[in-house]
Amino acid sequence: MDSVTIVAVSSIAFSGITTCLGCLLPAYSEGQSIVAALTSIAQQPDASATITRTLFVGLAMIESTAIYCFVISMILIFANPFWNHFIAKAAGG
Repeated sequence: MDSVTIVAVSSIAFSGITTCLGCLLPAYSEGQSIVAALTSIAQQPDASATITRTLFVGLAMIESTAIYCFVISMILIFANPFWNHFIAKAAGG
């Protein structure tokens, strides 16, 4: 295999891994956050407004991790910075 093919295969593979982990781990974390918030609300119903507000801020932070993984995955597929280097090296020697 030449270097361009290796870059292409590794970009696609790591993009898939990034997307997989970027979907699974934030989803699990969001579920755990919701469980903890519901448990807290059940124990302290008077503090439900504060708990809910804090929960939504935390969920937004967790979701931003998934968005960052998606962006990295798209960069690896469509705007990989290594492409130009390896294509120029393969063409020019």
